[in-house]
Parts: sequence; C-alpha cells; structure tokens
Amino acid sequence: MLTDPISDYLTRIRNASRAGHRVVDIPASNLKRQMTKILFDQGYILSYKFEENDTQGNIKIALKYDKFTKEPVIKKLQRVSKPGLRKYAGSEELPRVLNGLGIAIVSTSHGVMTSKQAKQENVGGEVLCYVY
Repeated sequence: MLTDPISDYLTRIRNASRAGHRVVDIPASNLKRQMTKILFDQGYILSYKFEENDTQGNIKIALKYDKFTKEPVIKKLQRVSKPGLRKYAGSEELPRVLNGLGIAIVSTSHGVMTSKQAKQENVGGEVLCYVY
C-alpha cells in the first residue's frame, strides 16, 4: 500500500537520475501529470509522455543530463509537505529556492504551479516540493 504518491513520484525520479537511466516510468495521477508539466516547462526534464491504459495509466519521463559532465540536471528533489505534517504558505510567505535558482511546486486553488507563478497570481497553497 502506498501512502504518499508524491514522495513515490519524487523518489522514482531521484533514483533513476542517480542511476543514470534515460527514461523512468511512473504510475499516473492528475497531480503527477501537472507536476511533470511544470518540470518540463522549467527545463528539468527532457520530455514526457502520458500513456493511457485500462486502469491508471503511466507517465514516461525522459531525464535530462548535462552534455559534457553527464551529471543529472536535477540536483535535488525535496518533499516539503508530508501526509503527517502539511506545510501551507500564503502568497507573501511562498519560499524562494536557492535564491531563485530552484523552484518550489505549490498546489493552489488555481491549480498546481511554481511559487513564482503563485506570487504573481497572489495565491497561496500547499508547498509540495523543492526542485533544484
């Protein structure tokens, strides 16, 4: 039984990038799809594909690596809000990750977005994770 699907999503990406895999398969959900789109838009992953099947579907994510050093682009994925302790932030208290070099993914009433977008729209929400 899986109690925290977002942590599972982040762990699968983290483990695949550390192992040097090119593609990782993850069970899909709407929240994971939105997080994947954000990672792609911000340049942390190379590409993604949503595969639909009878039950849940899969997300295939092509991981991105540096051309010369072969290091993964994603240095750290850190879960912030957990099932045991949820972390919420208003529009004024939204975090800046690595002084603006990283992103914080926030679940708001307007959908899932980065903390920068949430500040522009003046909405707060649950801080899901940090990516840098």
